[in-house]
Amino acid sequence: MRRRRSPGDSGQAFPVYITVVGGLLFLAFAYLAVGQAGVNRNGAQTAADAAALAAAQDTRDQLAGNWLSVIDDPDKWLEFLDGDTAVLDGCPRAYELAEQNRADVDACGPSGPLGYTVYVTAQESVGESIVPGTEEFHSTASATAVIEPRCSFESPTDEEGDNGDGNETLPLPVLDCGDMDWEPDPDDPTTLPDPEDLFDVHLADATNDE
Repeated sequence: MRRRRSPGDSGQAFPVYITVVGGLLFLAFAYLAVGQAGVNRNGAQTAADAAALAAAQDTRDQLAGNWLSVIDDPDKWLEFLDGDTAVLDGCPRAYELAEQNRADVDACGPSGPLGYTVYVTAQESVGESIVPGTEEFHSTASATAVIEPRCSFESPTDEEGDNGDGNETLPLPVLDCGDMDWEPDPDDPTTLPDPEDLFDVHLADATNDE
């Protein structure tokens, strides 16, 4: 014979149901919060990377633009390639790229002789009003980008440039830029390397925290 469910059984099951549903909702919000935090951190790191690279690339382009000013004087090439003549003023580009990636630059400055470190904070909060209690939390990140010379050269010897009358007409050295050699000719701009041929720009380090 089937036992008839008493009204008391339903009353006892209801609190259990509420507890289970409440636990599932809590887990759902927790997973959502973790997911949103991860997305926010990744966005902040992307902004920091882009900002640091933009600052370094801007300085690389400026430095390469000075190439014509030293092309006739190989004695100045080493200082040029080592970046001794560089002016590290690429931070305005860092601010632009951070803004494009929805982040604010907290700090930007030189890192070593040829590099930049940029710190950013994401403009959007971790939860962006989706997960209660996270509206005031913003992910932060930092990145460092460096500029490194890709080319080397050997200075010509005095004997190679001696024309016998005491006047030396030394030829311009050949630039060895890894997979390509350049024979610079100041009168022919097509023989001059592009900025990316002279210098490599890459991320040196990147960290993030919430």
